[in-house]
Amino acid sequence: MKAAYVLAALLVATVMQAQTPTGWPSGRARARFDVTIPASVRPEATTGRLFVILARNNDTEPRFQVGRIGSPMFARDFERVAPGGVATVGGTDLGHPVWDMAEIPAGEYWVQAVVNVYTEFPRADGKVLWMHDDQWEGQQWTRSPGNLYSVPQKVTFDPLKGGVVRLAADQKIPPIAVPANTAWVERFRFESPSLSKFWGRPIYLGATILLPRDYHRGTTAYPVLYEQGHFAAGNPMRWEEGSELGKDWMRDDFPRVLVVTFQHPTPYFDDSYVVNSVNNGPYGDAIMRELIPEVEKRYRTIKEPWARWLHGGSTGGWEALALQIFNPDFFGGTWAYCPDPVTFTDVEGINIYKDTNAYYKQITEWHRTPTINSREINGEVRQTSQQRNWMELVNGTRGRSGHQLDIWSATYGPLGADGYFKPVFDKKTGVVDRSVAEYWREHYDLLYYLQRNWKTVGPKLVDKLHIYTGDADTYFLDRATREMEAWMKTTEAPHYEGYFLYGDQKPHCWSGPVSPSQRLKEMAMHGLRHMPTGATAPWWKY
Repeated sequence: MKAAYVLAALLVATVMQAQTPTGWPSGRARARFDVTIPASVRPEATTGRLFVILARNNDTEPRFQVGRIGSPMFARDFERVAPGGVATVGGTDLGHPVWDMAEIPAGEYWVQAVVNVYTEFPRADGKVLWMHDDQWEGQQWTRSPGNLYSVPQKVTFDPLKGGVVRLAADQKIPPIAVPANTAWVERFRFESPSLSKFWGRPIYLGATILLPRDYHRGTTAYPVLYEQGHFAAGNPMRWEEGSELGKDWMRDDFPRVLVVTFQHPTPYFDDSYVVNSVNNGPYGDAIMRELIPEVEKRYRTIKEPWARWLHGGSTGGWEALALQIFNPDFFGGTWAYCPDPVTFTDVEGINIYKDTNAYYKQITEWHRTPTINSREINGEVRQTSQQRNWMELVNGTRGRSGHQLDIWSATYGPLGADGYFKPVFDKKTGVVDRSVAEYWREHYDLLYYLQRNWKTVGPKLVDKLHIYTGDADTYFLDRATREMEAWMKTTEAPHYEGYFLYGDQKPHCWSGPVSPSQRLKEMAMHGLRHMPTGATAPWWKY
C-alpha cells in the first residue's frame, strides 16, 4: 500500500511538472545591464519597462530588429527611478525569443536599451493604472515619442562570466509629424469626453478621410465606407495617385464615395475593438456617439443606413462585423476579411471553452501536444501558443504588451482585482480560467450573440454580411469563420446564410479575388439595391 502511494505521488508530481512550460529564466546568467536615465533627457522620476536588445549587426538599430522571431531582447518593469538613476535587466528576467539569458552564446553583440515610459491613469472606476500613454504611434514602444533609448554599443558579452554592461538612455524619440491635409486626404483629431473621463487623462479619437473627385466643387452628399483596422495614419485603402485605385478614382464612371479610417489607440493597444469594455472603456459609445457624428458633421455624407458601409481585415474584420452586428439599424453592409475569432472555440489555436491549458492539447491522460499559434502555408509551425504568449509577456506585464492576446483579454475579459484585466489564462503556465472564458462568451462571442438574438437581430442583417478568409489562414482564423457559416446555414425566421468565400491555400489576410476598385463597385451596387424608392444617385454615373 505504501509503495503504491509513493508511486502515485511521484506520478502526480511528474504530471504537474510537465504542465509547466520549460525555459523560464534559470538565474544562471550572472551578467546584467545597468541603464542610466539622465536628468538631461527626463528631469522627473520614471516608471516603465526597460528593454535591452542584443543584435548581431547594427545595419538597423537593434530596437528595430525585435519581433515575433527577431533579435533577442530581455525586459524588466521598474518604478519611480529618480533622474540620473539606474534601471537594470539581468539573468532572472524573461527574454524573447531566447527565454533565458544564460542561453545567449558568448560573443560580440550590438546592444541597445529602450525605456518604455509609463504614465499614471487615475481611472473613473477608482483604479490607478500605470500604462503607456499612446503618442499616436499605435502602442509601439520601439518608436513611441517620449520613450528613451541608448546609442547602439558594440560589446563582448558572456552571460555566464558575469559583469555589468553600462548604457545610458540619453536619446528621446521625437513627436510624430502628422501628414498635412491634401486635396484628396484630410485628417482630424479631438479629445473624447467619455474616454477621457474613464481614463482620468486626455484620450483622443481621430479619422482620416479620402475624398471623392470634385468633392470641393459641389454640394452632393456621398455614401461613406468606414474602414476598420489597426492604427494607421496613411491613406484609406492605401490610396495613392497613379495607383490602380488612384486612376479609377478619377474616372467619370467610378462611384464617388468617402472612405474613412478611424484612429482610436488605447493604453492597451493600437486599436480599441470598437466595443465598450470594463478595462478599455466606452469605446463603442465613443465611436458611435462621438467619432462618426463628427465625421458626418464635417463632411457631406448620406446619413442613411443603406449608404454606410463597413470593411476591414483581421482586427478590422472583427470590428467590421461587430459594428454591423451590434448596430444592425445603423450600417447597411459589411465586408469582413480574415476576421479575428468570431467565436472563441479557436483563439489562435486555443479553445478557451474546452482547453484546460492554452499551451498544449491534452490528447489522452498520458499524451499532450503543443498548441500551435501560427503556421506557414505549407503547414510548418511558425510559433507555438507558449512562444507567442511569452513574447507578449516580455513586451509587457499585466497585459501591457501592446499585442494581440493581451488586447483580446483587455477587451473581452472582466476587470481584475488590481485594476488591470483578469486574464483568460495564466501567461506563465497557460492554465485557463474557465470563469473568464464564460465572461468572454457572454459579452463578446459574435456567433453566440447571433444564436441568442437571431429572432430580433437576424431580420436586420439579411444581405449585409460578407466574409472572406484564406483556408490556410496563418492564425487559423478560418476555423471560427467556418463555425459561423455552418450555423448560419441552419438559421430560421429568417433563413439567412450570409456570404462566405474561402481562398484556396491563402494565408492571413486574404480579402477576396477582386481589387479594391472592384470591391468599391460591389459596395456601390449593394447600396443601389438597398436605396429607398425615389432616391437618386448623383454620386455615381453608372
